Amino acid sequence: MKNLIYLPVLFLSVLMLSSGCGNSYESATADLTSKTDSLSYSFGFLQGANLSAEGIDDIDINNFVAGLKKGLDGEDAEIDQMAMQTLIQTYFQEMQEKQMADRAAQADVNIQQGRAFLEENLNNDDVNQTDSGLQYRVLEEGDGPSPSASDEVEVHYRGTLITDEVFDSSYDRGESVTFPLNRVIPGWTEGVQLMNVGSKYQFFIPANLAYGNNPPQGSIIPPGAVLIFEVELLGIN
Repeated sequence: MKNLIYLPVLFLSVLMLSSGCGNSYESATADLTSKTDSLSYSFGFLQGANLSAEGIDDIDINNFVAGLKKGLDGEDAEIDQMAMQTLIQTYFQEMQEKQMADRAAQADVNIQQGRAFLEENLNNDDVNQTDSGLQYRVLEEGDGPSPSASDEVEVHYRGTLITDEVFDSSYDRGESVTFPLNRVIPGWTEGVQLMNVGSKYQFFIPANLAYGNNPPQGSIIPPGAVLIFEVELLGIN
């Protein structure tokens, strides 16, 4: 989390974050007549977006404006600087703790849903399961060599959630991917070693063999999610 004490000046356009506060700033509109107007709006919008990205949506606008004006006028704050620092740090700590608790609760739900999906999926005659719990389906069988975990492989792939939502695809990007097989999620490391060059497999990877409760930042992958990959092994480098 960023520390707001060190953020650039927050101009009034951040007021857009406080819909529902019931004050006169709710319907404020921009007047971009001059260069200063546009500069002020730009500062405000960018910092407002920054606050929004941090998940801060409960600002009291009247107090925000009062503090902003004091700072811009060079007057003394009505709260000690150290106290403000502590307030902000505590706020972010509590926010982070809540996010972690929410993530854990969401992960529990997704793990249960994923477990039910994998149990049902195993009823398909063409789905196999390894001792680790990795499930796979052979779509096309190749006749080339199989890689080891220390090999670098070239693949095409498409990754989806159990809802069929695509979260990553080399096909969509129009280029294959090359990487060391021992530097990816465990489900990939294990699964691709089952393949021969020229093969195409479908993998059903439980959360403990994927990202667990900590998916990549910015990804649509939720915590505790089962991941489904169609993988085409193009070569071993």
